[in-house]
Amino acid sequence: MQSLPSFHRPLLLAAASLALAASLVQAASAQMIYRSVGPDGRLTFSDRELSAARPAAPADVRAPAPPAGDALPYALREVQARFPVTLYTAGNCSPCASARALLTLRGIPFTEFTVQTDADAQALRALSGQDLLPFATIGRQHVSGFAADEWRQYLDAAGYPQTSGLPANYRPPAPRALAPVTPARAAAAAAPSSGTAGRGAPTPPPSTSRVTPTNPAGLSF
Repeated sequence: MQSLPSFHRPLLLAAASLALAASLVQAASAQMIYRSVGPDGRLTFSDRELSAARPAAPADVRAPAPPAGDALPYALREVQARFPVTLYTAGNCSPCASARALLTLRGIPFTEFTVQTDADAQALRALSGQDLLPFATIGRQHVSGFAADEWRQYLDAAGYPQTSGLPANYRPPAPRALAPVTPARAAAAAAPSSGTAGRGAPTPPPSTSRVTPTNPAGLSF
């Protein structure tokens, strides 16, 4: 058998490579392609048969709302982290309503605690050393009573904006009792004292000028 000249060998190798590539392309084109339509009408092509199309997510499903702090503008969130504002109020307290309105109009996020019961009043005294409401903390600064100019000065010094920058969907947290009633404390208050058993109802403490039906804790406004 006569051997081919050496200059023909590269040509034969190139021809063999082309033939192999053509066969691979032909095999790929002959591969089965599966077509499926999902419940949402989306058309899908795959080299595997799909036993069941995945159900589409409902159109009205939305991600849960982020926490209130995450919804705040960055600059406001930074100020709040350094100087958080906490407001202590009571019902039928006009100065408390004015303090709340000032914070709300300036768009200052704050946490509010209500002081209504004797337990709330005791917790307020332990915190502030007095009974005057409204009471607020701006960072470590304590502010008692409401004087608009004084409150504005403290808020300005903390770096809070003059006008509201809160997003339209912002909702402040609901007010909470300063000393919420626990089951153990409620049971202790309802149980009669051993020292007064059989002696009738205990004598109430003497009233003060600040204790009224609408102000049972004796707070000052």
